[in-house]
Amino acid sequence: MAVRRLRQGRLIAVDGGSGPAVAAAAKSLSRALRGANTHGGLSPWDSSGIFTELAAAEGGIPGPSARTLTLLYAADLAFRVRWQIGPAIEAGHSVVAAPYVESAKALGIAAGLPRRWLDHLFRFAPKPDICYHVSERGARAARRTPEGYAECFANALAASGGAVDPAELRSRCVQYLTALERRGRCSRLATPAAAAVQKRARRR
Repeated sequence: MAVRRLRQGRLIAVDGGSGPAVAAAAKSLSRALRGANTHGGLSPWDSSGIFTELAAAEGGIPGPSARTLTLLYAADLAFRVRWQIGPAIEAGHSVVAAPYVESAKALGIAAGLPRRWLDHLFRFAPKPDICYHVSERGARAARRTPEGYAECFANALAASGGAVDPAELRSRCVQYLTALERRGRCSRLATPAAAAVQKRARRR
């Protein structure tokens, strides 16, 4: 995989159909940035605590729909943009957002939500300078990492009687992200590839 040169003040999006793989890849990229003497940070899913609080509440999220879950994700992302991503970029630092917009869109579309509605909902999010899609290889390398938004989304829909099977939902999500790769909208990233980022950055 050709890894683009990373400069300060860049937004790096890491998306995928596996929450653990996305988290593991993001942590590796963040470490690579620091190892290359580049200021970097990490903006993970549920930084606002919305999903954690709802899961801890009695009864959890009451019968969530795909639209409700996506709106909650957008609210969490708005928090991340306001308090993590925006300040880091303004300070000239790079920040790894994991997951970012495309994961939420992929899951929403897989669950039957209109693409136009999703595009309108996430119009507030800054466009990333670099977008990575975590591969299945990355998913296998991240088995010990806690579940993420993709698993929360699929499990919540299954628990509420959703018509989409979790495995099928994940498959459709991966198909959407793979299509983005073919159009040049993102690059494939396996978790070990973060080492290549660090190696190339050090050469510069």
